[in-house]
This record gives sequence, C-alpha cells and structure tokens, in this order.
Amino acid sequence: MSQRIDRLRQAIPAEADALLIIKPDNRTYISGFTGSNAYLLVGREVALLLTDFRYIEQASAECPYFVVRDYAPVLSDSLKQALDDANIRVLAFESDFVTFSTYHELKEKLGVTLMPTTGLVEKLRQVKDAGEVENMQQAALIAEAALAEVLPMVKPGVSEKFVALNLEFALRKRGAERLPFDIIAASGPRSSLPHGRASERLIERGDFLTLDFGAVYNGYCCDMTRTFIVGAKATLEQERVYSTVLAAQEQALSALRPGLIGRAFDKVARDVITAQGYGERFGHGLGHGVGRAVHEGPGAGSKSEDLFSPGMVITVEPGIYLPGWGGVRIEDMVLVTETGYRNFNSFPKELTTLG
Repeated sequence: MSQRIDRLRQAIPAEADALLIIKPDNRTYISGFTGSNAYLLVGREVALLLTDFRYIEQASAECPYFVVRDYAPVLSDSLKQALDDANIRVLAFESDFVTFSTYHELKEKLGVTLMPTTGLVEKLRQVKDAGEVENMQQAALIAEAALAEVLPMVKPGVSEKFVALNLEFALRKRGAERLPFDIIAASGPRSSLPHGRASERLIERGDFLTLDFGAVYNGYCCDMTRTFIVGAKATLEQERVYSTVLAAQEQALSALRPGLIGRAFDKVARDVITAQGYGERFGHGLGHGVGRAVHEGPGAGSKSEDLFSPGMVITVEPGIYLPGWGGVRIEDMVLVTETGYRNFNSFPKELTTLG
C-alpha cells in the first residue's frame, strides 16, 4: 500500500498539490479501506482519509498509511480545513466520477482551484502485483470448481434460471464473496445475445448454452465463459461456428506478449472469424482488463491503443452471434508475462454435450 501511494504521488500532475479520491475501487486500491463511505486526500506530504463515525474504527485498522479523521459535522468544512492545513491550493479530482452537482459544491465551498483528471489511479491498477494475481487466481479456481459442480445438473427441460441459481449457490459455497456481475445463461436462439441474462426459458435438446460468470475473492474478480451443447450431438453448423471461435481464441493467445497493442490483439482473432464469413457477427472487442472491477483497463478492442505490459490481466473472449439461431463465446482470463501469458483458466474448451 505504501508503494501504491508513492506511485500515485508521482502520477499526480505537477500543477496539482493533491488528488481527491472518491471512486470506491480507487479508494480501496490506494488505502485498503473496504467501507462504503470515505474521501481520500493524497498529496506530496499528505495522506488523509475522511469518513463518518460508523467507519472510524474500521478505517483506522485497515489504513495504516493514512491519517483517519471523522468529517462530522459537515464534510466540506472538514475537507476545507484539511486543505488549509496542508497548504493545498490546486486540487485534482476524478472528473469521470464526480457528479456535476458535487463539482459545484466543491468549487463553492473549498476555495481552491479544481483540476479535472481521469484515470490516474486506474492506470496504476492495470499492472497487478503478486498478491492481486493470487487473489484473481483463487477467484478463477472457485469459478471453475463451481462450474464443474453444476454441469451435471444441466439437461433438456431445466430452465436457464435454474442453471444460474445453482451456479451462484456453488460459487458462494466455494468462497466467492459476491458475483462481479449477473450470471449470463443463454440457451438456444437466446445464445445470440452477448449479455443474455438467465430467463425462464427451458433448455431444449440440441441447444447451445452459453455460461458467462465470475467470482470475487478478497475484492478481486475473475471472468470466464464456456459454451456447451445440451442433450444432443452438435450439428455441422454448430461445430463450424464453435471451431471458428475456438481457433480465433487460440490464435489470439499465441500472439499475446508484452508490447502488443490492444487493437492488434483484437485483429488476430477478428481476422480468423472474418475469414470464415462471420466477421459482422463478432460485434464486441476481444477482451478487457479485470481486477478490482470486472471491466477495467487495458482494453482489447478494434480501436484500443493500450500497450500490454507484464502484470496486466485481460480477458480473451471472441464470439459469433447469429440472431434467431444462436451463438458461441469462449473466454479465458490471462496474465501478461515477460515472455507471453499465463492462463488463469484450465477448464476444458472442446465442444461438450451436457445431459
């Protein structure tokens, strides 16, 4: 945590005296505070956490590198006093999170120059340390064990919601503190919906079933997707679509290395899918960063200029979606290493029939 504070201090623009952090994931990353209400003030010589009475004891235990103060009775007054005490005249803030009304309140009451910034903490969060990687690996192990437990329950006649409910129970039973997003369980023609959350639809013989889900462990997320056939052998068209998606993912993984740009990574998979005539049916980016949030930097879309470096974690999830027919997505979460990548996932990817 001390190193994170030092790195952040170096990232604060020279024109600013300090950064005000309100965004929850950034707040936890920099301070360690896990409560729901706090304001961080980080400057060259100041590291202050303001919270209310409910969290004073908790923050004092969780945040040894911060001075913790109760901001009662009025936050703006306490914050102004802290700025005056530290001789802060130019205050940077998270312009992509602070609301318009909050901005005007700060401007009116603090008496300092406000400097909008974006992505200062988020950029630091892109490169994971060993502890973060271990938490994400544990989340992935929980997810894969839960999936293995639930798959024997899947057969024609059960509903998407039945599968999702049992998967969520298995995730929590195995140690997930929460889900990073609502489970996607989309079958048959609904599998063409990239974000098709579970419905009452009963899964039919011969359906594709796409399951996209994750777990959160010690505040860190994982994200994975597998697509299955239920109750029947795959048709030739199903096999062709599935094998195309799998080949696209394998080609992308083989190209992954430090120094690769997000759009180039995306293009490797996209070219495989386009060559088979499905290019227009792969409408999202190849992947996204994962960490404290399930969607963060770096990006791996067709316009991404993000440069991959060791320690970054990204998903690799090509897909083909044919409205009225169905779709396939296969997703792994990987760590960029000095020489290539390390896959958090080991769950089989060959096309499997369930039930």
